Parts: sequence; C-alpha cells; structure tokens
Amino acid sequence: MQHFWKRTLLVTGATLLSSSIAYAQTPDLSDPPEIEGAVVGDHGKVTIRMGLGLAETSPQYISSRYFADILDQRSEGRISVNLFPNSQLGDDVQMMEMLQTGTLDMTYPSSSPATGYVAELAVFDLPFLLPTREAAVEAMRSDAAQEMLDAFDGTGIKALAFAENGFRQLSNSAREVSSPEDVAGLDVRGLSVRTMENPVHLAIWQALGANPTPMAFGELFSAMEQGVVDGQENPWSTILTSNFYEVQDYGSETRHVYTPFIQMMSQRTWDRLDPEYQELVQEAALQAADYEILLSSEYDDWARDQLEERGMQVTRLDDEQIAAFQEAVQPVYAEWAPRIGEDLVAEFQRLAESSMAESSTEK
Repeated sequence: MQHFWKRTLLVTGATLLSSSIAYAQTPDLSDPPEIEGAVVGDHGKVTIRMGLGLAETSPQYISSRYFADILDQRSEGRISVNLFPNSQLGDDVQMMEMLQTGTLDMTYPSSSPATGYVAELAVFDLPFLLPTREAAVEAMRSDAAQEMLDAFDGTGIKALAFAENGFRQLSNSAREVSSPEDVAGLDVRGLSVRTMENPVHLAIWQALGANPTPMAFGELFSAMEQGVVDGQENPWSTILTSNFYEVQDYGSETRHVYTPFIQMMSQRTWDRLDPEYQELVQEAALQAADYEILLSSEYDDWARDQLEERGMQVTRLDDEQIAAFQEAVQPVYAEWAPRIGEDLVAEFQRLAESSMAESSTEK
C-alpha cells in the first residue's frame, strides 16, 4: 500500500509535462520509512480533506501521501485523506481561515503567513538567523518551537508539526544579482519582488532597496509572466516545481531566510476525532514531517541544478557576498527582534551556534 503513491506520482508527473522536452520531475528520492505501529480501534470512518499550496512533485505533496498512507494502514482504511495540491482550495491565508470555520480539515502553510495567529513565528523570518539545515531542524524540534505550536490553542487551528519549506532564494527576470546593490539597482530601478504577506519579509526587501509586493502564491506565475513583478523568493524546489524558470531568467543562491511549513488541522475536525484517532494523527504528522525534511534536503541542490539545465542563470554567492547581504539587513533585527522577543531570538541564535559548533566538531 505505501508505494502506491509513488506510482501515482510518476503518472501525474508525466501528465504535467506540457513541454516537448521530457525533464525529470523528481530526483532519486528516498523511499518513505516502513509504517510501524499497532492498528487503532474502530472509531468510525473519517475522511480528511487536506489543501496544499504546492504541486504533486513537491516534497510537501509526497510526504503528505505518506501521512495519508500511515493513517490508512494503521486504521485499516477507516481514516482516509483526500489531497488538493496546487492551491486548488486557496492560498495559505485562505486555507487557514477555512480551518477556523471548519470548511477544510487540514492544510500545510508556510510559517510566515501564520504569524497573524502566533506572532512569535516571525522569528523564523529573521534573515540569516539559521545558517544550516541542521540548525533549522534543531530549532524546529526545540521546546521553544513546540510552545509556538501550542500557542495556536484558541485560534480554531490545531498545529501538529513543523516541516521544511526551506532556504529561500531570489529569482528575477531583470538582471543577475550578486550584491545588495544589484537588488537596489543604483542607476536603474530597484527590483520589484513578490513576498509573502509578512511584514518581516517586507522589511528585508525594503532594507535591500527592492520594491516588495505582497501577493498570493497562486497569482505569482501570471504576475511574473505579465511583468507585474520582476521576481520572487522561494526555495529552489518550489521555484522548480512551480515552473518559474519559464518566466525567470536569473537565480541567486542567497539563502536569506529559512522558513518551515506547519501541518495544521481544523480544531473542529480535531475535536470530533476519538482520542485514539487524535494520537494516531499526531504521530503520523511528526513522521511525515521528518520524511518531508529528508525529501527537501535531497531535492534542494538537485532542483537548483535542474533550473540551470532549463536555462536559468544561477549565481552561487560566496561567503563575502553573503556577508554583504547580512550587513544590509541588520536594520531588520533592530526593528523586529524587540517585537518578536529578544529572549526568543537569543534562544534561536544559541541553538544555531550550538548546531554549528557540533557540526564543526564532527568534522
């Protein structure tokens, strides 16, 4: 049962190709872990509708199939999950609102638009705070991060687990970007960059001299195609699976922000579940989140290389160039660290430093 999703994915991926060039849609990804654990009791049939922002080839979707398979196998088919990818049901903000009203059971948004519910989540939006994936995972699995998930209590949303959206990179259709001056334009206009509806992201791009434009993800491709905005910033995997290379000539490996995804369920749906079903959903969410992080790590560099093969000019920034970006965005810390919470920011900095020191010792 657990490999059915993989066969389906290959068919779906083939169907998605409209180009005459048959590019691979996924790298050689790790198989999902074996499903373990006892079958839960019979507490009736449940169908969960889960809305996703990304495509069927994304780690988000693939890991969600694994989540569905865990629930199916350990409930002997009594709990089923119907997935709706590609923002079919709305953008992140809209789908979170649907959770509150109970018109959608689950969604999987980035943490950035969720700061309207839990302000402390904005710590993940601070630029260059989490320098490595290892540091980011340690932060997402920390007590401080669990407190953020728990803080959704009372919002109408049950937050289950953090997974990986990933390191955000800049793409645009105007020019190569290897410095803050390239973003600002100097002798030409600053880049217009689509951002999520998040004030910290707006502050980052304002500090870099761009013209940030908040916009729903589902509107982004056509906005870039029509020249409404020059560019956007997302992980390489999202840039690839969303076909942004068709309308974006340049990419820059800035790694300026690491953002998680959050698996969420409507509190109304959660409250209707038997406690044994609740425990199973929570376990499955954590297992699927760990698998999604693994897939995302495998996808990242491969996606960047695929973008280059498809014609995008990708600029890999060295340490000195990254340092110039870090210096340019320091005003964001001065403005936002006090609002987010100095103690929380310091804790994330400590976790990052600890992870880096541990990594250095292992080498």
